[in-house]
Amino acid sequence: MIRRVYEQALKATSLTDVIVATDDDRIFNEVKSFGGKVVMTSPNHQNGTERCAEVAATLNTDVVINIQGDEPFIQPQQINLLAGIFSKDVPIATLIKEHPFHALDEALSNTARIKVVVNNNLEAMYFSRSLIPFIRNSSKALNTPFYKHIGIYGFRKDVLLELVKLPPSHLELAESLEQLRWLQNGYKIQCAITDMESASVDEPGDLEGLSFPV
Repeated sequence: MIRRVYEQALKATSLTDVIVATDDDRIFNEVKSFGGKVVMTSPNHQNGTERCAEVAATLNTDVVINIQGDEPFIQPQQINLLAGIFSKDVPIATLIKEHPFHALDEALSNTARIKVVVNNNLEAMYFSRSLIPFIRNSSKALNTPFYKHIGIYGFRKDVLLELVKLPPSHLELAESLEQLRWLQNGYKIQCAITDMESASVDEPGDLEGLSFPV
């Protein structure tokens, strides 16, 4: 799976380099085996953002794109879309996908699928494992856009190095979503809408019945 993510990232024309950051010998050796670039990081990081920041601190770059290793369905067009946001003065960026409302839709009710609400400038207002906004009147919900979060982030390098110094916030701890720490500390997260699906693989069962597009 890590090879699939790495090779998808290599197809993105917006990236000048692709590096795997890991603290696991198995992943390190696997990336080495197929000729990829990999850096062994400290084992003391609490999340992938901290691991990404450790490597980013050594690079001569203004923008860092953090692609999770459990996103084998990520498309190079999505990476390019995210990177393109930084043509403007944006500190943090991510992708979202509009989803039609259906009260029984697994994608919206599943707490592993993160939902987001945005303002009129497509800046994130809140992320949640719950369905947001709350549906009080299902007939009116048909005209309400619902967005799923696609788990890929872009950062200005200096902002990334600031974020990893922030202590966990109570919203982050409540939902187990680190992006809430950033919002709670006043950082803006610019979103862009993708029409491509991208499902993370959190356990082996997530791969059942799925195929990898070329």
